[in-house]
Amino acid sequence: MTEAVIKQHLIDPEICIRCNTCEAICPVAAITHDSRNYVVDVDKCNLCMACISPCPTGSIDNWRNMPRAKAYSVAEQLTWDELPAELTPEQLAELGVAADAQPVEAPMTQASSAGTEDSFNSAQYGSTLPPWSAAHAYTNLYGPKAAEKTITATVAGNVRVTAVGHEYDTHHIVLDFGSLPFPVLEGQSIGIIPPGVDASGRAHFARQYSIASPRNGERPGYNNLSLTIKRVLEDHQGNPVRGVGSNYMCDLKVGDKVQVIGPFGASFLMPNHPRSNIVMICTGTGSAPMRAMTEWRRRLRQSGKFEGGKLMLFFGARTKEELPYFGPLQNLPKDFIDINFAFSRTPGQPKRYVQDVMRERAADLAALLADPNTYFYVCGLKSMEEGVVLALRDVAQQAGLSWETVGASLKAEGRLHLETY
Repeated sequence: MTEAVIKQHLIDPEICIRCNTCEAICPVAAITHDSRNYVVDVDKCNLCMACISPCPTGSIDNWRNMPRAKAYSVAEQLTWDELPAELTPEQLAELGVAADAQPVEAPMTQASSAGTEDSFNSAQYGSTLPPWSAAHAYTNLYGPKAAEKTITATVAGNVRVTAVGHEYDTHHIVLDFGSLPFPVLEGQSIGIIPPGVDASGRAHFARQYSIASPRNGERPGYNNLSLTIKRVLEDHQGNPVRGVGSNYMCDLKVGDKVQVIGPFGASFLMPNHPRSNIVMICTGTGSAPMRAMTEWRRRLRQSGKFEGGKLMLFFGARTKEELPYFGPLQNLPKDFIDINFAFSRTPGQPKRYVQDVMRERAADLAALLADPNTYFYVCGLKSMEEGVVLALRDVAQQAGLSWETVGASLKAEGRLHLETY
């Protein structure tokens, strides 16, 4: 009996930077991960391709022709350090695959559609297209594989940007690349490779961090950039854990060397055309790309080179002490940026989240939603994403706008970008 052959979707663990984009966007929950690898469940994947273009590294775009009965399991993929080689025709024949057999591609099923009547899929509205006026982004100039170029940066600064407190130790770290080219744009990210090995003796994989400085550097005219990194001391369930990448970065001293890969990202980019409005919605270290965009606009404004559109920021944290850059934000001119804070753990005060404050500013947001020159950026924990997009939907509907029309336009025109993790 001839074995059926399928086109199995796999993720390259050598290139993947574990950014969670693929898992977050997969409409059929076919992608999962452990502490080491992101993998695709062959029993769930229907080859809808929704995850391909958003991947910043291309690690998601890998395929193997496999006998259906011999397809790689999730458990097997989780052990990989590299992709297995393609099976040769002879190997396929030994497994019962006819020489002229063509791989069967699963059709898109109802489960892969954008949403259902009783659920709201916020990810379906996030665009994978950059704004039409965004500058050209360079990506993947330096990679993690031995055959690829690597780059070493020098720590030029490491400053704490939250108030003193054990649970919210967040640092602003400046990396200098010297004479080596490393062009970046606001909204891009880089990968940091911590030194040493993990508990199983394997080299640490890269950790991804969003760039917090504008395109001409943390210090203008210098070949450097900055990152906003919170020291991780517990997981999302509150269990004690010491984050490998975050603790390594937060403990760095000026002059230390860091191995960097990237840059990554070609869609979460700011618009460049005059009069474009930017609405930034973030929590915690999700403020990094928002700081980069704000600082670039501020520098343009100082130079008189930009007819500024509106800048609006919704920034959430548990308390103001945990909010990165709280002091500098207070010093920005009110006619330059409209800042709205949301604190969920202020003693004696009701919990307020960014989506609550967005609803309070519904009239202003409705006007911006109706303006084709407005771009929305959401960055922070995955748990905030649905609430934020639901708030945008409610604002649109209360203003008499069709959310399906508005939401579709935001996606098709590269005007709503979701970067949650």
